Amino acid sequence: MPTKKPRVNVVLDPSLYKSLEKLAHQEGISLSLAARDLIREGLEIYEDIYWQEVAHKREKTFSAKKSLSHKEVWE
Repeated sequence: MPTKKPRVNVVLDPSLYKSLEKLAHQEGISLSLAARDLIREGLEIYEDIYWQEVAHKREKTFSAKKSLSHKEVWE
């Protein structure tokens, strides 16, 4: 049965392919699902790093004198 989900072709070095194959076998899933899961995890890590950098930049400009108290925000 054809799928409507987008597909991507990836060329891997033999050692990387073997590692992916081993992981998929250990998890009892297909190579495709193992690759998908690893890509998803990598993107989540990438996103975390991005937001950490944004937070760090904002933290540098934070001023306690200019900030609002909890009460001021929620009134």
